[in-house]
Amino acid sequence: MSDAIDLSEKLSKFSDHWSPRTVAQFNDCDVMVVKVQGEFVWHKHDDTDDFFLVLNGVLDIQLRDRTVTLSPGQMYIVPKGVEHRPVAKDEVHLLLIEPTGTPNTGDPATAAPRKTA
Repeated sequence: MSDAIDLSEKLSKFSDHWSPRTVAQFNDCDVMVVKVQGEFVWHKHDDTDDFFLVLNGVLDIQLRDRTVTLSPGQMYIVPKGVEHRPVAKDEVHLLLIEPTGTPNTGDPATAAPRKTA
């Protein structure tokens, strides 16, 4: 990496929701930014944890037994195999880190295609 990555600038380049953009790769993982609003699908990742860091807004991560609410600067890691559903009443900007190729829904057939910011 030769230059700093400006996450705000990367986020300003798109407006669609639930469509992560890869901004860097780190140890066989994609570092992504995404804009979310509304409810995502209930899903789980059998082989990897799911990392969320809120950059802007408030995100609820619904689990089957409780809800974890995240504000800017807060992060949460959903353990592998745990069903969850991200929910954002208003638009939220997130930083995600996942092993390269991990489908965002846990199922390659329904996952959003990977894009680069």
